[in-house]
Amino acid sequence: MLPLTSASFLFSFLLVVSLANSQSFIGVNYGQVADNLPPPSATAKLLQSTSIQKVRLYGSDPAIIKALANTDIGIVIGAANGDIPALASDPNFAKNWVNTNVVPFYPASKIILITVGNEVMTSNDQNLVTQLVPAIKNVQNALDSASLGGKIKVSTVHSMAVLRQSEPPSSGRFHPGMDSVMKELLGFNNATGSPFAINPYPYFAYTSDSRPETLAFCLFQPNSGRFDPNTNIRYMNMFDAQLDGVRSALNSLRFKDVEIVVAETGWPYKGDSNEVGPSLENAKAYNGNLIAHLRSKVGTPLMPGKSVDTYLFALYDEDLKPGPASERAFGLFKPDLSMTYDVGLSKSTNQAPPVASPKTPVNNPSPKTPVNNPAPKPQKKAVWCVPKAGVSDAQLQANLDYVCGHGVDCSAIQPGGACFEPNTVASHAAYAMNLLYQTAGRNPWNCDFVQTATISSNNPSYNGCIYPSGST
Repeated sequence: MLPLTSASFLFSFLLVVSLANSQSFIGVNYGQVADNLPPPSATAKLLQSTSIQKVRLYGSDPAIIKALANTDIGIVIGAANGDIPALASDPNFAKNWVNTNVVPFYPASKIILITVGNEVMTSNDQNLVTQLVPAIKNVQNALDSASLGGKIKVSTVHSMAVLRQSEPPSSGRFHPGMDSVMKELLGFNNATGSPFAINPYPYFAYTSDSRPETLAFCLFQPNSGRFDPNTNIRYMNMFDAQLDGVRSALNSLRFKDVEIVVAETGWPYKGDSNEVGPSLENAKAYNGNLIAHLRSKVGTPLMPGKSVDTYLFALYDEDLKPGPASERAFGLFKPDLSMTYDVGLSKSTNQAPPVASPKTPVNNPSPKTPVNNPAPKPQKKAVWCVPKAGVSDAQLQANLDYVCGHGVDCSAIQPGGACFEPNTVASHAAYAMNLLYQTAGRNPWNCDFVQTATISSNNPSYNGCIYPSGST
């Protein structure tokens, strides 16, 4: 067994390596309903400067696909709803589609998924619905003919409206009228290993229920949570609740092995005066906390220990979109390539701070050291995330529920645990808040808790209760 200090260092080192190299679950939607977008080559360079490792296109623009060649960025391309009838009825049309949009670019351009149609099941076009699975199968056959069948997956994208109900999450079920097509589609997903792609938007849930507690639940902020009596799980954020509603619906049809992908999710940073929810503060909170949640890899209560592949909406604003102002205000970046707001996607800021090596500290250089000889860098200080003074027990309890409801190991503050005593809300919350900060990446936003926490260099450990620490 490793000594405690060695084990702690090894864990911290592996955490940094994991954060630096395993963020393939973060993607972004690249819509083009705009007349002011930068050239694809500039966008490719922008993406390479971020931790975004996958891009979803709504079509198959060859200029974009080419620009992303040799970047190792995964690409999702789409066949339009209008192509579904021809794809379904004519296998040669499907072959031509693949030969035009995939074969010339792969593998230099890392195409990983083809989505046939967007939100077809809830389009109220029964003709498209009945032709969806045949179209998907013909695209799959075309890929097989091009020897790409095992390399590129095929699926379609759904809105949350495919669910008849999703609250509580354990009751998640698809609309009965969709069962026949849905079972056939899921049978295809299951047989080919392709994902069930869904568009969950806590933002829209908030617009229909604009209570303050709903906003906190949607923004991953401390809240009292929502209890699922069928599973005894208390959900602490809407994103997890929506995904587990989908998971329950899939399980109810006995497709437990079909993976879920979040094809779209986001929050607008501005809107019309009569719109509820759009703001820069809310958009930054949702996307920033979502990214931190994904990086923590705690998963959801029904899908623990992994992050669902999630495509943020969107890379840029689309200034030609119709509808309310919020429809044109989801962009994470501006056309000049600057950030609309910072959620830690830049490679220069998104990684966890490096862990100080447990080597003997180097003495300060003597006055005789030549001036052109650089001085050794000072040792990095250990830091902890602690509650600010004066925070109420009610707020600390909300923070505690939030952390332990996210799958973080709170056993140390359970009866018999090393940090159970003193058995107070303040003590338990302090331990839990620091634990989330240390395991989620030690970014400033991991120690925010609605401005009730701060980073400290004073070790809060006591007796046999050791608070994990990191360096900064």
